[in-house]
Amino acid sequence: MSGTTTITQSASFSLSRAARELELKRGEFDLALHLGCLRSVPDEGGGGRRVTRAEIDRVRAEAGFPETLRERVKAVGTTEGAALMGVTNTRFTRLARLGLVVPVKFYLNRYRVVVWLYLAEELRQFASDPQNALMMSGRTPEGLRDQLDDGLDLRPRNWRGRYLGFLLRQTEDPWARAAVVASLLDPAQVSEIVEDPDERAQLNRLRPGPVSQAAPDSPGAQIAERITTADASDEIGWLRADLAQSVLEAREDRPAARPARDASLVPAPAPMPASSAGPPTGVPPSADRTSPVDARPAVRERLTTADLPLMPRETARSRRLLTWLRRRSPQESSYSALNSPSCTTETRRRPSRS
Repeated sequence: MSGTTTITQSASFSLSRAARELELKRGEFDLALHLGCLRSVPDEGGGGRRVTRAEIDRVRAEAGFPETLRERVKAVGTTEGAALMGVTNTRFTRLARLGLVVPVKFYLNRYRVVVWLYLAEELRQFASDPQNALMMSGRTPEGLRDQLDDGLDLRPRNWRGRYLGFLLRQTEDPWARAAVVASLLDPAQVSEIVEDPDERAQLNRLRPGPVSQAAPDSPGAQIAERITTADASDEIGWLRADLAQSVLEAREDRPAARPARDASLVPAPAPMPASSAGPPTGVPPSADRTSPVDARPAVRERLTTADLPLMPRETARSRRLLTWLRRRSPQESSYSALNSPSCTTETRRRPSRS
């Protein structure tokens, strides 16, 4: 009985099964993990992350389950968010671009337009705070208006900061934490900080998966990559410093995995073909020292005198033509075989005598 109890308490579920147990949609479940409402553990078999039965029982035992949990992870867009705060869509967008409300996730619609989503609970808290009353109504301060006119938009940067916190909470491995920081930097920036190619390979292996479900190199994937890559100079500088410190701590914990470089594993060069070791059979040793141009007359003479009677396609006509060539006078011997019909093929043309 005790053995059965131990197995039941130590059982864990895949993420999709855990979402069904908690009566959440997959998007809501992912937000619950990111926000820390639900804890997951790494799969010992290397199959991703899982949720233990004890954690599911803990969440289900909370008061108001599942409505309370769903309300904590509810994400809304601009229109619904503006309605919750009692402001217009335009003012809500200004507040988001100024970084006063922070998006929690994003997706691309059918027109490849970025749609930002915000936690409904955070929007209600912002609207209920008396200190934010000036931003909820009236004219936007002049300094902030100038920044908006210059194109200020802190939504991607604020989302990256939040996303970084999500990923760091899911791992304690030093190399995996360094890989999370590196995933928000351009590969050229990572190469400048991490010069060892084996360490860069280690970071690439532990790099988090893409946030977009679009096909690699598609327009949607490229848009998502731009959002997930730091672009502001101060943000890049902060991430570079954080990456350097994270890699240093990872080195102290353990060195990066390095592939075997045993010389005995390098394949031996293939043996040189026998034909390249010397001249072909039947060719004098001096022939390999003759240039291709100089070798042409010798080959031509051999084809028109000694070798032609031994050719398998020789016919009665070629025999008569060979006899005629051998009886020609010395003056006629200058006639080149290149200008005459081939003696190895059937033809009705014969070279005319001068």
